[in-house]
Amino acid sequence: MTLDELNSLDPQNIGSWPLPIRAVVVAVVCAAIAYGTWSQDIKLQLEELAKVEQEEISLKETFEIKQRKAANLNALKEQLAEMKQSFGDMIRQLPDQTEVAGLIVDISQTGLAAGLEFELFKPGGEKPAEFYSELPISIRVIGGYHQLGEFVSGIAALPRIVTTHNITITRQKGNKLVMDATAKTYRALDEDDS
Repeated sequence: MTLDELNSLDPQNIGSWPLPIRAVVVAVVCAAIAYGTWSQDIKLQLEELAKVEQEEISLKETFEIKQRKAANLNALKEQLAEMKQSFGDMIRQLPDQTEVAGLIVDISQTGLAAGLEFELFKPGGEKPAEFYSELPISIRVIGGYHQLGEFVSGIAALPRIVTTHNITITRQKGNKLVMDATAKTYRALDEDDS
């Protein structure tokens, strides 16, 4: 087929065209339709793929966070159990109502055993907190440096929790020291006290 014959083809009457040309035109039209459909479908699938890839990244991050938590779960459970045990031990170190009087006696005997002279030993009023009550005791003792150290050490070694606060030491006539302090002991609150 020559170029003149191609130019003489009537676009209004495609049925009169030779069979090879009609086959080429039909193939081109079918290819164009197939390409258009394919490109539109591919475009939608690429958008969907991008969305799914973002979701995958998000899910991987969530998975990694949860995996780290799961990996540490046993350690955290052990730590929680230790904290509960420690807390329980501390609560058991807090005397109940009946033991506070004995604890006050222990504090005074610790001072006397260290060779100190008590000038003031005055329990104050209880100050309740969340699960315990604090009982301050104002103390003034007279003695030597090592005696004061032995007294504070003895208080720290008591089987119940006793803390010392506001310690001031002044010199008195004749190599004697005067220590003013507040010893605080704690009592576990009963359900009735809360």
